[in-house]
Amino acid sequence: MTDIAAITDRIADHSGVLESVVTEVERVLVGQRDLIDSMLIGLLANGHVLVEGVPGLAKSLAVQSLAAALGGIFRRIQFTPDLLPNDLLGTHVYDPKSGDWSVREGPVFANLLLADEINRAPAKVQSALLEAMQERQVSLAGETRALPRPFLVLATQNPVELEGTYPLPEAQLDRFMLKVVVGYPDRDDEKQVVRRMARAEGQPVVRQVVDLDAIVAARALVDEVYLDDKALDYIVDIVGATRHPEQVGLDDVAPWIQYGGSPRASIALAQASRARAFLDGRGFVTPHDIKTVGMDVLRHRVVVTFEAEAEGITSTSLIQSIFDTIAVP
Repeated sequence: MTDIAAITDRIADHSGVLESVVTEVERVLVGQRDLIDSMLIGLLANGHVLVEGVPGLAKSLAVQSLAAALGGIFRRIQFTPDLLPNDLLGTHVYDPKSGDWSVREGPVFANLLLADEINRAPAKVQSALLEAMQERQVSLAGETRALPRPFLVLATQNPVELEGTYPLPEAQLDRFMLKVVVGYPDRDDEKQVVRRMARAEGQPVVRQVVDLDAIVAARALVDEVYLDDKALDYIVDIVGATRHPEQVGLDDVAPWIQYGGSPRASIALAQASRARAFLDGRGFVTPHDIKTVGMDVLRHRVVVTFEAEAEGITSTSLIQSIFDTIAVP
């Protein structure tokens, strides 16, 4: 029998570690607690995170600040249409003096990789990144080379300015555990942003407050968070409803969905829910955890029909209908 109380006590011992990360990042970011939590969920659940929002909403700054607070190896690569796979993975270099070949590793060999404006990369670069995201390894100079552990891709993309962009294929979108949509700050938060950032000396500097060993230990605890059969049934029912909404009485939703979530979506929802419970200091998953992370897990995995796009119907609204319909255990 699972000792939930013991798990909760061990989580409490580690909760201060991540709270110090949040506190340090919030010295730079204002009003972005949901984004910070989503990045931490991806880190704890070993899943990559795609952040979408219009320019100027501090998406890249959020990733850089988290990396600085965690330490480890951080790399940033600006994706452009002329980028080549070797610019990401590395290359085989010949030294004419010694006559030897050596491998020069690319920016993908990092613990945290910021893929800035990922949808500006051509298909060859996206496929190279796909192997790294899925297998945590890359093929370089005829060899398979393992990436550092932990390895996490935090990617950003803009929903506007489509010129010179390459939409991410569904296969790569599915490799992102979460897709987080960042909106405009409210009036009070924006005033605080301006007061904090509009200075000649620039923004505050984020300090390292934990090391990666603490994150690895926290990951091990996340795997122990208890997931009851009723909560698991709730997850499977939600993802199943994205494929066959008519089976739960959503006959009006069914014509708008072309593809629903795969079993990978169910796995991601379970992992992210455990990480959400961990952040709240609990040793068990509740339906609230599932609903809290559910939209970020599913919004990029539910593909709407062309008719839905023409009517302005989004996957977000359809998923919300499913959450409103499925009975909470």
